[in-house]
Amino acid sequence: MSPRRQRNEEFTSYYGRPILKQPTWHALDIAGYIFAGGLAAASSMLGAGAQHSGRPALERSAKLTALTAISASVVALVHDLGRPERFVNMLRVAKPTSPMSVGSWILSVYGPLAGASALSNLTGVLPRAGRAAGVGAAVAGSAVATYTAVLLADTAVPTWHDAHEVLPFVFAGSAAASAGGVAAALSPVVQAGPARRMAVGGAVLETVMSLKMERSGNLSTETLHQGRAGTLLRLSKACTVGGAVGLALGGRHSRLVSAVSGASVAAGSALLRFGIFEAGKASTIDPKYVVVPQRERLEAREAAAAPAVSTQAPAK
Repeated sequence: MSPRRQRNEEFTSYYGRPILKQPTWHALDIAGYIFAGGLAAASSMLGAGAQHSGRPALERSAKLTALTAISASVVALVHDLGRPERFVNMLRVAKPTSPMSVGSWILSVYGPLAGASALSNLTGVLPRAGRAAGVGAAVAGSAVATYTAVLLADTAVPTWHDAHEVLPFVFAGSAAASAGGVAAALSPVVQAGPARRMAVGGAVLETVMSLKMERSGNLSTETLHQGRAGTLLRLSKACTVGGAVGLALGGRHSRLVSAVSGASVAAGSALLRFGIFEAGKASTIDPKYVVVPQRERLEAREAAAAPAVSTQAPAK
């Protein structure tokens, strides 16, 4: 059976039940946790840069954003887990092969550093230690911004798993765009240059890699264009691209343009996370996203293993 015919054929499963169990995660908890974690991580990187380039207003807004966002991220994660002690239980072991285990330890390192840096900046207590914590938060933040992509791609959910090569870059760009956008919206125009550049650069990376993900040719990419996920992702692109253009053209001249455009870029980043989350859930419902790729891989292996048939006439 040709791949084209397989992809157009309707598949059913036993008793009409899905082959894969749909994720039981709540969108507001997990997609919100992923977005807020990325926002916090990139904000810490921006704050560390601001503290070494003499931009105190930008430094404060970035560090306070990081603290607020990581707090919201942890609250959303704990709420989805159901009980706070479940998060603590994940720290009982360190399993390098488990993205969830590694991510839990990364959060446990990053959170206190981001908090110490923000509180020191806000109160003026132990400024040297606070600046050192800011650098540490920036280093740990590089992992926080992308490990959730590995976490999703490591599942059997077709849309997420098929995007495993691209998803970390999508999330990295999204994190940078959201952090730059929020900082540009909250900081004085004269100090917000690095935030604007981060927002625009992140928006470009996010948009380019999102398009690459959507056009990868995998069957599961259908879910990125259909239904609720498709609507969210189209809105995401509109907000991200529009906000980035606004920051690039008028952000340095107008505080109002900077605030509106920065908020638009951040909104686009949030919509992206929710759209990818919804697309993943949708890909577990239709059996074809599991059956067709399996059959295509099986046929490819059989074709590779089959002996070559000689076209030459046998010697007499």
